[in-house]
Amino acid sequence: MKENSIVILDFGSQYNQLIARRVREMGVYAEVVPYFEPLDKIMARKPKGIILSGGPASVYLEGAPTIDKALYDQGIPVLGICYGMQLTTQLLGGTVERADKQEFGKAELNIDDKESPFYEAVPDLNQVWMSHGDHVTKLADGFVQIAHTDSCIAAAANYERNIFCVQYHPEVTHSTFGTQMLKNFVFEVAKCEKNWSMGNYIEQTVKDIKEKVGNKKVLLGLSGGVDSSVAAMLIHKAIGDQLICIFVDTGLLRKDEAKNVMDIYGEHFHMNIKCVDAEARFLEKLKGVADPESKRKIIGHEFIEVFNEEASKLTDVDFLAQGTIYPDVIESQSVKGPSVTIKSHHNVGGLPEDMHFQLLEPLRELFKDEVRAVGREMGIPDHMIDRHPFPGPGLGIRILGDVDKEKADILREADAIFIEELRNAGLYQKVSQAFVVLLPVKSVGVMGDERTYEYTAVLRSADTIDFMTATWSRLPYDFLDRVSNRIINEVKGINRLTYDISSKPPATIEWE
Repeated sequence: MKENSIVILDFGSQYNQLIARRVREMGVYAEVVPYFEPLDKIMARKPKGIILSGGPASVYLEGAPTIDKALYDQGIPVLGICYGMQLTTQLLGGTVERADKQEFGKAELNIDDKESPFYEAVPDLNQVWMSHGDHVTKLADGFVQIAHTDSCIAAAANYERNIFCVQYHPEVTHSTFGTQMLKNFVFEVAKCEKNWSMGNYIEQTVKDIKEKVGNKKVLLGLSGGVDSSVAAMLIHKAIGDQLICIFVDTGLLRKDEAKNVMDIYGEHFHMNIKCVDAEARFLEKLKGVADPESKRKIIGHEFIEVFNEEASKLTDVDFLAQGTIYPDVIESQSVKGPSVTIKSHHNVGGLPEDMHFQLLEPLRELFKDEVRAVGREMGIPDHMIDRHPFPGPGLGIRILGDVDKEKADILREADAIFIEELRNAGLYQKVSQAFVVLLPVKSVGVMGDERTYEYTAVLRSADTIDFMTATWSRLPYDFLDRVSNRIINEVKGINRLTYDISSKPPATIEWE
C-alpha cells in the first residue's frame, strides 16, 4: 500500500493534514513529513507523487525553509501548493516577490490551459481559496502559466518534468473544484492506484502485530475512548489474551462508563480487562482544590500512579500499547516545533525506568475519522465509536471549583440526559461536542411550592471542523426547553440551567 503513496512535505501550513486526508479519502495512502527530511529518506518511501505544502515564510528571506533541488530530478511528479509553488519557482530560476495586492479568501480562477491534465473535469471559471502575501512574477524556464486570477499567476506547469504549481489551496472546501484538481494530480499525473482502505489496514496491521509481538504480552491503558478502544480491538484480534487491559475508574467518568466498557469489551469481545475502582482515591486527592490547572495535574499524576501500581503486579509484559494517532505523530515532528505525543491520563506516561517496555502504536498512521472507520469495521457499537471528545481529566474540569462525589454524581446525571435527548432528536451527530458544566454557584428556586437553593448548570454545544475554532450550536428552542425541564425535574441538586452561546475564540470549548 505504502509504495503506491503520496508524500507531503510540510512547510508549516495549517492545512497540511487536510491535504493528506483528501488524498486518503481517494483511496491512496498519503503521509506528511517535515520539509527537512533528507532526500534519500523521501525516495526510500517510493512515493508515486510528492506534494509541497503551503507555509507562512517568504522564500526570498534568509533562513526560509527549503529542500534539496535534486528532488525535481527524480522523475517523480511534484505538486507545489502556495509556498510550495513559490519555492519551486525560486529554486528552478524564477522570481517571487511581495505582492502589491495580497489575496486572502475567495478568488475567481480562470483556467488558461483547458487541456491540462490537472484541470480535467474542472470548469473554466471556478472559485478557489487564496492565502498569500507573495506571488510569482517570473516563471522558471520550462514552465507555462495554466491558470490565473485578476492579480496573480495562479497555476503553472512544467509538463516535461511533471511539475505542477498552484498559488491557491485546493485542499480546502472553499476551493469548489479543489478535490477534483487533487484527484487529477493523484490519478492522472502521479498514476496512483486505489488500494488504501480500512479493511486492508486491519488485515495488514493484525499481521504486523502478530509478527512483532510473537508470544509476548502487551499492556494497554483502556480509557473507553475511541483511540484506546480501537487500538485494543486490533491488538486483541492479533494476539487474544496476550493483551492485558487496565481500565481505571477515576470517579470522574460519564454515567455508567465503567459498566459499559466492561460489558462491551470484557463480556462481548472477551478482552482481558482489569477494572480498578479508584474513585475514592482521586476524590481524596482533589478535596478542596479549585484551580483548574492544579486539578489537571493531580488527576494526570494520580492516573499514572494507579496504572504503575497495577502494571508492577504483572510479570513478563514486554510491550506497552498506546492509542497514538497520526495527528499526534505529525505534531511531534512539526516544523513549528515538536510536541509531546504522550498525553497524560489517556496515554500513559511517566512509567518507571525499570519497566522496559517496547512501544506498540497500531493507530499511528490513522486520522481520527479513519480510526472510527476501523472501529466500525471491527464491530464496535456506533454509540461507543461516534462519541464526542471527552477530556482526559473527565468531569474534574467540567465541575468548576472544587470537586466532590455529590457534584460528580449530579453532573453525571445531567450530562446523560442532555446526550440522551440529543440522540433522541437526531442532533448528536450534527454537533461536534456537547456536555454539561456544573457551576460553583447556587441560586434560589421554587419547586412544589417550596423554596430551593441549588446549583446552576450550563449546557454547552459547539460546532467545529478542526476544534481550533468553533461556533456555538444553534439548537432549537423547543429542544432546549425539553432538556431544561428534564434536568431540573429529574436531577436533584440543579434548579437553574443556562445555555452557553460563546464561540471559540474568544472562549474555549471546555470551560477549564
